[in-house]
Amino acid sequence: MKLFPAIDLLGGQVVQLVQGDFNQGKVHGNNPAEVAQRFVEAGCPWVHCVDLDAARTGEAHNSAAIAAVAQAISVPLQVGGGVRSEESARRLVDLGVTRVVMGTAAVSNPALVEQVAKHQRVAIGLDIRGREVAVEGWTKGSGQDWTEALARLENAGAEAVIVTQIKGEGLMGGPDLSGLQEVLSATKMAVIASGGVGTLADLEALKGVSVGEGAEIRTLEGVIVGTALYEKKFSIKEAVEVLQ
Repeated sequence: MKLFPAIDLLGGQVVQLVQGDFNQGKVHGNNPAEVAQRFVEAGCPWVHCVDLDAARTGEAHNSAAIAAVAQAISVPLQVGGGVRSEESARRLVDLGVTRVVMGTAAVSNPALVEQVAKHQRVAIGLDIRGREVAVEGWTKGSGQDWTEALARLENAGAEAVIVTQIKGEGLMGGPDLSGLQEVLSATKMAVIASGGVGTLADLEALKGVSVGEGAEIRTLEGVIVGTALYEKKFSIKEAVEVLQ
């Protein structure tokens, strides 16, 4: 499994929200590129960024910070937040982003994912509150059960789906193992877990999520971790060692 340390951007600062609430957050730095560089130097194989301003409004607010992160690191960069058109996806790639994450636009318009995936690497952001998919920076419900949304997106050309259980985001109370198992069973795309990780034991537990048997066994592709790293519950080095 791969570790994706999270750098969530709000007004150019590195923050971590609690359950996606813009009124509940903590600033962890003013230099996203420096934070990303530290993560890479410690051994992480990817960096995951979210433009929280863009996720809420659809307008790119943190382009300069994202470009600086891309220039500062030597590993692939995955970025989501406000990717709601081919143009916005292209802009991110032009900034140096390896893979774009489409959430709100993917749920409402799977055909757009198909168009973007013809030209660049795409992951689906499936943000779930209970079983309903949330959109627009988690501020609204889509009215769709995640199984419905995932089925519509299964053959759209994305290479991965990032599953965030909002009720656990930022609380470090443990990941939704049964929900992740269910998603893994429902798709052929690579599945990346997000939300709830607070201990190295949580990472061990995620390694155990699998479907199939023998040569056909499938496990999670990776895990996105934010708050636990910033709160120093464990180090990048420790996390990478556990996941390997």
